[in-house]
Amino acid sequence: KLREEMQIELISLQQEIGVTFVFVTHAQNEALALSHRIAVMNQGDIEQIDEPSKIYGFPRNRFVANFIGKINMMDVQVLEATSSHLKLVVKGLGEVTAPSKEGVRAGDKGTMAIRPEQVQILHHSEDTEVKDHFPGKIHDYLYVGNVTTYIVELANGIHIEALLPNNTPGQAKSFEAGDSVVVTWRHGASTFLND
Repeated sequence: KLREEMQIELISLQQEIGVTFVFVTHAQNEALALSHRIAVMNQGDIEQIDEPSKIYGFPRNRFVANFIGKINMMDVQVLEATSSHLKLVVKGLGEVTAPSKEGVRAGDKGTMAIRPEQVQILHHSEDTEVKDHFPGKIHDYLYVGNVTTYIVELANGIHIEALLPNNTPGQAKSFEAGDSVVVTWRHGASTFLND
């Protein structure tokens, strides 16, 4: 609590006196909470400078994606690149859709990245409108009070993490290890990294 109170106090102080602060930290949560702009550095080189929400939601490369928070990554190849979307293929899994990215062409290889909180788990394919949905089994889970992290093993053996809120009072988890499930995410939740 003291750390959060200090962060709120620093934000108030900065707004009150209107002076630019340079805050150096390895704590990603502090950087996201306190910053208007973040520079992610790797061995002295700047990898990305942007607003916290852009750094987190649209990392420029694998280093930034891995450095800021948890993220699922899958090797993919671009099947189709249009001005509105990318159609990607994950070996042994199938096609996924990601937002368009400048300079990407059909045939390019890269990584599809998606944050665990963007991944949904269903008991079966409940929503026929969802394009990206893949069968799997609950491999394991970690209950931490307000959320549970589920690790789902997909048909191709890849593990994907999903962070689900525990909204139902008295219910510790929604799924058990071994449950057959479907993982899905909304169009636009993933990003293509080609570094």
